[in-house]
Amino acid sequence: MSLPLATAWSIARRDLNARFRGLRLLLVCIFLGTAALAAIGTLTTAIERELASSGQELLGGDLEVEVWQRDLRPDERSALAAYGDVSSGYRLQAMASTADAAAPIELKAVDAKWPMFGTLTLEDGRKVAAPSGSDAWLAQSALERLGIKLGDSFTVGTATLRAAGIIANEPDRLSEGFQLGPTVIVAQDVPAAAGLLQPGALYQSKHRIAFADAARDPEATEEALTKAFPNSGFDIRTRDRASPGADRFVRQMSDFLTLVGLAALVIAGIGIAGGVSSYLDQRRSSIATLKVLGATSGDIVRIYAMQIGVAALVGSLAGLVAGVLVTPLLAAALQGLLPVDSGFIIAPAALALAASYGLLVAFAFAAAPLLRARTFPAMALMRSGIVPLTRDKRALVATGLGLAAICALALLTTAQPRLAGGFLAGAGGALLLLAGLGWAIRHLARRLPRPANPLLRSALANIHRPGAPTGALVTALGFGLAAFVLLAAVQTAIDGNIQQRVPREAPDYFVLDVPRDKEPRFFELVQADFPKAAIRTVPTMRGAVLAYGPKDAMIRVADLKELPEGAWGLRGERGLTYADTIPPGNRLIAGEWWSPFHKGEPLVSVDARLAEAAGLKVGDYITVGILGVERTARIANLREIDWESMGFNFILVFSRNAISDAPHNLSGTIDLPDGADTEARGRLLRAMVKELPSSSVIEVGGILVEARKLLEQVGLATLAAAAVTVLAGLAVLMGAIAAARAARTYDTVMLRVLGASRRQILLLQLAEYGLLAGVLALVALALGGSLAWVVITQLFEFDWLPDWGEVLTVLGLGVALVLAFALAGSLPLLRAKPAQALREL
Repeated sequence: MSLPLATAWSIARRDLNARFRGLRLLLVCIFLGTAALAAIGTLTTAIERELASSGQELLGGDLEVEVWQRDLRPDERSALAAYGDVSSGYRLQAMASTADAAAPIELKAVDAKWPMFGTLTLEDGRKVAAPSGSDAWLAQSALERLGIKLGDSFTVGTATLRAAGIIANEPDRLSEGFQLGPTVIVAQDVPAAAGLLQPGALYQSKHRIAFADAARDPEATEEALTKAFPNSGFDIRTRDRASPGADRFVRQMSDFLTLVGLAALVIAGIGIAGGVSSYLDQRRSSIATLKVLGATSGDIVRIYAMQIGVAALVGSLAGLVAGVLVTPLLAAALQGLLPVDSGFIIAPAALALAASYGLLVAFAFAAAPLLRARTFPAMALMRSGIVPLTRDKRALVATGLGLAAICALALLTTAQPRLAGGFLAGAGGALLLLAGLGWAIRHLARRLPRPANPLLRSALANIHRPGAPTGALVTALGFGLAAFVLLAAVQTAIDGNIQQRVPREAPDYFVLDVPRDKEPRFFELVQADFPKAAIRTVPTMRGAVLAYGPKDAMIRVADLKELPEGAWGLRGERGLTYADTIPPGNRLIAGEWWSPFHKGEPLVSVDARLAEAAGLKVGDYITVGILGVERTARIANLREIDWESMGFNFILVFSRNAISDAPHNLSGTIDLPDGADTEARGRLLRAMVKELPSSSVIEVGGILVEARKLLEQVGLATLAAAAVTVLAGLAVLMGAIAAARAARTYDTVMLRVLGASRRQILLLQLAEYGLLAGVLALVALALGGSLAWVVITQLFEFDWLPDWGEVLTVLGLGVALVLAFALAGSLPLLRAKPAQALREL
């Protein structure tokens, strides 16, 4: 007859230590897995909630239409006005200057309706709208670069402006994308008055709509405008994707964090299995005694399931609290990259999901050791210290059901089921691989010749003897060491991208909107102070691909429901140029380059990656729209572009006769000699502002600093997240050694009875774990490296640039920790008294 639940609980509570002695590994593993998932879910929910709720403010409207190098035509403006209020403005690069300083800026010109959503706040607390007259709102860094204070005057183009306020919060900053200079906000008419909107100038006109009908569907409106003006080169965004860059980054980070959470779960599950096995082994005598006194197998399961359940529940609740507490730290690491509140955030759905995962993992991995003990008679349990218990196949069924539930939950709740499914399949394959490796190691150890050294001979025998925990140790050590490799490879690959994605050789300045008739003067200005400077100029204009493909079957981009994967060059307007020779840093891989001053059929050279993505080949045609005029050219060749060179790289390069008659200016690069004088640099910038007021200069050094900051923020966030897997790996390593400790008591006692010294016993342990760790280090290098490769190349789309020296060093540290844990785990065995230990067997 089974015990009542109240009686079973009374026994379980009495046997359960208040400090969870024996179940601490279970607590730690559940805590780490739940905390990781709680933090991941809370952070992702907070970011997505902020993007969804603040879409209008981030974009500045319900829908934005952006077009390059021109303003809207009357029919286009009327079409936009039919949907609601329209706020128009410009965005362009410009140069701000005083008598003593010059600095590149991002000039943002807005009309009186701006901002239609959100509030512009100044540092003095004023909530303002668009500036009027010659007033300007400036970023703090613009004031510092120009060396001015509020109330002072400065020049942009040919206009004189007054610094009237310092920007504290710009509501639509995130949607503007990467900055090439500090922001200066002016009235809408300032750029034209300053001479910055001449034909051919590179500027964007931006038009934001606040729908008169709040229920209007932004996507449907976008489709209607695209259909009505297919050749206008509109780049349209809606409030639902106010910041595509942020959306993409959130998706990448969410995918990465999902992988981290699932990895932590898998590793924690292994630790749970080891921890429960160790705990039940310690309670072997208690279980046998209960059975002798009449407890049924079901009673045993209920009593110890209650204890394990309480520990899992406490670990899960602690993990949820920790996840909520750590979220502000992750949010702070991503501040400026993403719109997320750095305060405490409660996301009930995410927390419930994390708790569900934690409890399911506890059930799945604790079921096997728990059910294994229920089916054996008391005498078998009493003798299991020297006669190991065999496996219970029904326990494997319970574990399989638990794992199936975890997989189902992961696939049903993830936004990337293919990614999650692939990872779960990979984790399952890794488990099978490690299980097979464990069997192979035991089999090989049994077949190897017996070493002459008695310590090595005993260590080798321990690996394959009956009841040896080799399989569990191989799995635990394999995943634990792989966590070290994952962390090191991800972090060093990001560091490598910081160092190598930013090229070693880059021009000092980019110069935009150099008038073609002022090109000789531009060269004179630079060479006056720097006669050895390398200067390059290229014609530059903007245009959108309207159609592509064979001449008699061209595909209209506007008719595509979705662009081909990787064909980003077909989206919106892109930089265009023409050239008589192949550009530096480009390599011809198909077709032939045209002769200088080609006069035949208009030709175009296409980036090979774009051609592959869009299915283009030599002989096909491309139609582009430049300032509302369609121009068609035949593809003469395909080029491979060195994108990591910070020069001018164009996906489309035309023959001179194809587009040179369109209004355009020149862009240039200036590469100064090493050690160029700072004072001379300042003179050069001031001279260009004076002589070429409509041109703008971009300092490459500032761009590289900003890019490095962004990558470092990404690296910090990934380091914090991936560290969870290392902590879980450490817990698993300790748990595996602790779980094997009880089984080694008999061996240690017998060796001491036979005369082995403490030193010999410690060396024996180190030799055994050293042999296993040495073999598994190679496996961990492959497992951790493969997962890191997926994270870096597939999720973040970075180059695979790990520092293998550092990775191997970290892996070596992991192996050293394994040996240290093995040594620490062996010390209690040396304190065991032989007489007492033998009586307890």
